[in-house]
Amino acid sequence: MNTESRKYVLIAAVLFISSVFLMRLFWIQVVDGKWKAEAANMAERKVTIYPSRGLIYDRKERLLVANTPVYDLMVVPKEVEPFDTSALCRLISVPETELRARLAAATAYSKYKPSVIEKQIPADQFAAISVHLHKYPGFFGQSRTLRTYPPHVAAHLLGYLSEVNARKVEQDPYYKSGDVIGVGGLESYYEKEMRGRRGVSYVLVDVHNNQKGSFKNGQYDTLAVEGKDLFTGIDLDMQRLGEQLMVNKKGSIVALDPRTGEVLCLVSSPSYDPELLVGRVRNTNYGVLQRDPIKPLFDRALQAQYPPGSIFKVVQSLIALDEGVITVNTGFPCNKSLVGCHNHPSAGTIEQAIQMSCNPYFYMVFKRLIEQDKDPSRFKDAAIGLAEWHTYMLSFGLGQRLPIDLPSAKGGNIPDVAYYDRKYGKLGWAFSTIYSVSIGQGEVLVAPLQMANLAAIFANKGWYYDPHVVRAVGHPDSVQQKYLTKHITDVDPKWYDHIQEGMRRVVNEAGGTARGARMKEITICGKTGTAENPHGQDHAVFICFAPMENPKIAMAVYVENSGFGGTWAAPIASLLIEQYLTDTITRPEVVKRMVEADLIAKEATYVKKVKPKRKQR
Repeated sequence: MNTESRKYVLIAAVLFISSVFLMRLFWIQVVDGKWKAEAANMAERKVTIYPSRGLIYDRKERLLVANTPVYDLMVVPKEVEPFDTSALCRLISVPETELRARLAAATAYSKYKPSVIEKQIPADQFAAISVHLHKYPGFFGQSRTLRTYPPHVAAHLLGYLSEVNARKVEQDPYYKSGDVIGVGGLESYYEKEMRGRRGVSYVLVDVHNNQKGSFKNGQYDTLAVEGKDLFTGIDLDMQRLGEQLMVNKKGSIVALDPRTGEVLCLVSSPSYDPELLVGRVRNTNYGVLQRDPIKPLFDRALQAQYPPGSIFKVVQSLIALDEGVITVNTGFPCNKSLVGCHNHPSAGTIEQAIQMSCNPYFYMVFKRLIEQDKDPSRFKDAAIGLAEWHTYMLSFGLGQRLPIDLPSAKGGNIPDVAYYDRKYGKLGWAFSTIYSVSIGQGEVLVAPLQMANLAAIFANKGWYYDPHVVRAVGHPDSVQQKYLTKHITDVDPKWYDHIQEGMRRVVNEAGGTARGARMKEITICGKTGTAENPHGQDHAVFICFAPMENPKIAMAVYVENSGFGGTWAAPIASLLIEQYLTDTITRPEVVKRMVEADLIAKEATYVKKVKPKRKQR
């Protein structure tokens, strides 16, 4: 290419580049000017979309726990412009000093990230606030939900929500400051299933704090995933009646479906309205409940551990029969020099012994279990006998926590050889040291849930499923596979017929200790117990199942400071059985007597009388 040609090419290139530059300058200054002017007045905001927390239903799909919408007032400190502080304080009903402190805390946390200024504002109240938010750049509403409890029952079973603490935020990246988390009950155990997954929406906001649409048509948004619903085995009618019957009493009720292990009813008394721990009043109300001397926050159904008293005699009977140290026709005299007892004829069979709850009889039964002459030393012989007895007890779910889907359940105590060696020294104890265990006293402790599970084992003639509250997660027809494992006790099933007959006599025959639970149309099999209480009147317990043929319900009722098990615990159980099996109550006078009894007030005035001998029934 000659010099002349190169000159024209260079001129053409300069002209082309100049044209492109001029066109771009025109676009920026004229065409794009309007967009830039508008963009200068817009801001991008990240809005968290909180999922709806899973609902909780009873066995008939009636709502136990629902959601109600609320709003948090948020602030992004970097976006805040000078505003009328007094006016905003009046609008959201917050003192000016408090508002300034919250703004300072938000700024210290992050100038660019949203912080909560006022939380859990009811929807109707926020509607009145939102029309004024255009006056306050940097402030905006964040929707979320609060729990509501339409039936106002089952506080201990359901649990509640509380703001997550700093430690949890550090441990779990899912949570952020200001989030809520389940505390206690199902809310805690099924937290991950019910909480769902948060979503995010990026929106454009103008200088008047009004949303002007999504950022880039929502291409960076993520959808929130709703939490899964829980479908429980709870019978709402039975739960409500149980709480009514336990008003002004300390104790608990646990009812199970022995065929499945589903919890039908779980009552801890004293209790409280679960609505008290919802919203902005939660902290205040929690403090009041925590300081209450009758301890309404304490879950007696799962966490209380009591001497079981005479209900323990049924388990002793089964082990003794299986070990062959007695037969069904073994009799013992009611020798009150061995251990105190109420007045009744001596028992000639195991069925009569259970019916009349004879203390000396079961003293002798336990003696034969512990002293089987397997070693010349009575101390070593006792250790051998107790070790075998302890293995049986574990197969009944005692001495260990039952894996129920509720937190904080206790496992009680079934003493073993190591326990007594620590207490008395190795080879420092024998039957004479531990004989009180024979009648469910001494070192034996059992939680009410375990007592109900014993009743289920007796109903099933030797097996049980792990007790559980939730039958399905997400869909009512789903199955919780982990609760389909059948646990079988070490006792031969053939012995349970005799035990069931003895329990039938307790309720339905003259001389039985729970005649107050008898019903014409339903055959209840049960066993009363009275546990010594050194601080007041004795505790009463009643375990039972019904009907005798093809049992559908197994139950434990424990009433503290009430005396004899047949007076209070047994009638309460029979009313609940009638409600569950027939959906009716035919003895309103019994309901009235139970409801009107104020055993807590009676406890305060009771003076414990010293008794020379223990009498249990």
